[in-house]
Amino acid sequence: MDPIVWFFYQSFTKPAESILLDTEKGATDQQQTVATPQLLSKLFPQTAIEGSEHEAQLEKQRKEEEEEKKEKESSWKRMKFGFVFFGFSVSAFCVYIVWIFGAPDRDAEGNIIEDEFMGLPTFQQYFKRLWKSMTYYQKMIQEPSREKLLPDPLKYPYAQPPYTLVLEMKDVLVHPDWTYQTGWRFKKRPGVDKFLETLAANYEIVVFTADQGMTVFPILDALDPRGYIMYRLVRDATHFVDGHHVKNLDNLNRDLSKVIVVDWDPNSTKLHPENTLNIPRWTGNDDDSGLFDLMAMLVTIATTDVEDVREVMTYYNLSTTLWQSFEKTSVFLRNKWPKRSRRKNNAICRPYNVGDPASLEAAVENVMLLE
Repeated sequence: MDPIVWFFYQSFTKPAESILLDTEKGATDQQQTVATPQLLSKLFPQTAIEGSEHEAQLEKQRKEEEEEKKEKESSWKRMKFGFVFFGFSVSAFCVYIVWIFGAPDRDAEGNIIEDEFMGLPTFQQYFKRLWKSMTYYQKMIQEPSREKLLPDPLKYPYAQPPYTLVLEMKDVLVHPDWTYQTGWRFKKRPGVDKFLETLAANYEIVVFTADQGMTVFPILDALDPRGYIMYRLVRDATHFVDGHHVKNLDNLNRDLSKVIVVDWDPNSTKLHPENTLNIPRWTGNDDDSGLFDLMAMLVTIATTDVEDVREVMTYYNLSTTLWQSFEKTSVFLRNKWPKRSRRKNNAICRPYNVGDPASLEAAVENVMLLE
């Protein structure tokens, strides 16, 4: 209620003395209310300190919020500038690529060499040449570096082996091994020296692998110091198909009826499975005798003058039982004639029928006698 209204109300309802007493009492209560916090701050100083600290924290929080807001605005400006700079750089780079790779070729004197795109508008000319350059580099990555991977066969009076043997290096001739003490090392497969020496008489030995040349060449130099391996083909000689480096024998420059590929990975020879002999992958065990069994089979093919080796490879790739049968026969004959060198003079070449499993033991026996 308004104080003036209250005063007149009290004047009509109460005596004057009581009105003055009430007025003085209200003034006294107000003074006590104002003095109470001051008295508390004097009696308990920590209450005043806490209040000032709270105000300081609020001020600090306000300043931090203002700084954070300014930082966000500044970072957004920098981000927009970065986007603009990136877009400008990409556009300039694209224009530069089109200008460099889309320009017509020039001769040594600086004159423009006419091509099949000269009749088109300038804009189309540059983009057509750019697309041609891109497809060229794509082919350079996916296709072999040359059309003929091997030189032409030797002619008379030089001796050209009748068959070509294409070998995978890793896990066929050597096995990579890594330890903390030595790092990467390549372990030589048991019997690899005898294998290369024996087959070099009848086969043109080629190592064809998907590894890089900087890795392959030093290993083969140490593996074959006598030079039984005639040619070395590495990754740049493969086709890159569906994520795999594939060995395309069409670029080998050899008669495919005389080419045998020995590999453990079917993906690397999927273009010519009829020329491939898939053998188990060597994992580095010391008791392996796979090269001796393989050597016996390859010598059998060479000494029996097989006209088309693809029939032999197809025959043995039909089932692993046939290859296991050949291995068992080889082991049996080696145990049967441990000193077969004494019987070389009695060796007689017997005919070998590819499609007849019954003649298998006879053919292997013939090889054992020739050895």
